[in-house]
Amino acid sequence: MYSLNFASDNAGPMHPKVLEAVIAANDGYQMPYGNDTIMEDVRAKIRTTFEAPDAAVFLVATGTAANALALATYTDPWDAIFAHRISHVEEDECGAPEFYAHGAKIVLVEGQGAKMDPDDLRAKINKAEDKDVHSIQRGPVTVTQATEVGTLYSLHEIKQITSIAHEFGVKTHLDGARFANACAALGCSAAEMTWKAGIDVVSFGGTKNGCAGVEAVIFFDPTEGRQFELRRKRGAHLFSKHRFLSAQMQAYVTNDLWLELGAKANANCARLVAGIDGIEGATIPDRPQANMVFANLPRAAHRRAMGAGAKYYLFPFDASLEGPDDEPIRCRMVCDWNKTAEEIDQLISLLRG
Repeated sequence: MYSLNFASDNAGPMHPKVLEAVIAANDGYQMPYGNDTIMEDVRAKIRTTFEAPDAAVFLVATGTAANALALATYTDPWDAIFAHRISHVEEDECGAPEFYAHGAKIVLVEGQGAKMDPDDLRAKINKAEDKDVHSIQRGPVTVTQATEVGTLYSLHEIKQITSIAHEFGVKTHLDGARFANACAALGCSAAEMTWKAGIDVVSFGGTKNGCAGVEAVIFFDPTEGRQFELRRKRGAHLFSKHRFLSAQMQAYVTNDLWLELGAKANANCARLVAGIDGIEGATIPDRPQANMVFANLPRAAHRRAMGAGAKYYLFPFDASLEGPDDEPIRCRMVCDWNKTAEEIDQLISLLRG
């Protein structure tokens, strides 16, 4: 039986190796609050993966917590957080970054393909006055990689963004909920996409890529970690039975499983995109580079697919399936590591009719 759920990479199962690690961690006793022995190995493995032997490494259960707490560490209540207009922290976190930063303001930056335009970023940071008490002050810049439309910043583009931020003396954060997909697609190392490109802190995602619920927050300057620890506890995101977070992340980073799963998800999406390209009346405004595609498809295609049980998002969410057959409706489809070629081909067959 086919699973035609293409709504999100959050909808798929845990990878067996991650599940096995959680089950193994359930044996006996471990110290709580991140003092488990598994976390010692996680910290060592992440430092090796990122070529950052002194990095401060912490785990939380959600991407929103990772992003919001990491940004709050660099943000005063009177600061601006610079983000793309359709970044995840702007559109999908219910004000959590502003909440955890005690009222800081997100300043929106424009740019094609959900990527910040360097000139607009410079103008927005420059406008945030560093001295006048009447003005919002300069705070961190956050980059979503992969972006919310499935595109990627090149390493050069990340360096452009971080160079501008550091020129003005502000920190940089990378929202890596789909870090593995981006890294696999670019063919680069974790270090090359983060601190070597000027990133100060990264949210390294596992939840969308085979884990049940775990994200790592990695500060490349370890002196900045203490404040994050306190914010994590105060914000109610320090797990007591932390070993079950540690176990997931341990399996995820062992033998580069994270990268393998990201590459699989990307390949699945590439197959899906090739199929959509062959559908009459279909268009893809932003060519996807990772595991997510936004496409405009005829209403009749959506009716056939959804009528057969396919799940994915329409935009707007309340778009009606009633109306002219050939009228295009925008949708989002996401592939995870667990999708099969048969499932993808079945969806394409339904869409094609």
